[in-house]
Amino acid sequence: MTEKRLKRIKFRNRLFVKNRLVILNEDTFEEIFSFKLNLMNVFVVATLGAIFLILITTFIIAFTPLREFIPGYSSTELKRNATELALKSDSLTVALKKNETYIKAIQKVLTGQLEYAKFNKDSILSSVDVKEEDVNLAPSKEELKLREEVANEEKKENTSSVKKNKSDKKQK
Repeated sequence: MTEKRLKRIKFRNRLFVKNRLVILNEDTFEEIFSFKLNLMNVFVVATLGAIFLILITTFIIAFTPLREFIPGYSSTELKRNATELALKSDSLTVALKKNETYIKAIQKVLTGQLEYAKFNKDSILSSVDVKEEDVNLAPSKEELKLREEVANEEKKENTSSVKKNKSDKKQK
């Protein structure tokens, strides 16, 4: 047998050798309790204990308010408030644009640039009606050209890396 195999067998045998752990009262030498252990049992118990501690810690952090003390986590109340404020700011922006348009129209009437008969609040607000801008998602010619160039460069890099890997394997 080889020397490595002998070492493995000796190590395996040492893992399963029974040992006794005895706790004695120092004054009376009375045995309080004792255990029969081997290294494998100690290793398994230590591993399971570590896994259990990790799971308990993860559970405590994930499902309790303690996670708010970890940098990068924010409270659910803070997220809810941020969402509400974003919605309010959007609606206030729309209302502000409508009011500005209405005031400009009134100023035109007061300065005499617009006849009073043509002035109607509803017509002004309907002409200003703020809608989401239509976004053209179709790619432009320049974008298509850029995509083709990037695709060609990626093909060149892939083929050169494949050739390089093959040449490296041949050298080994």
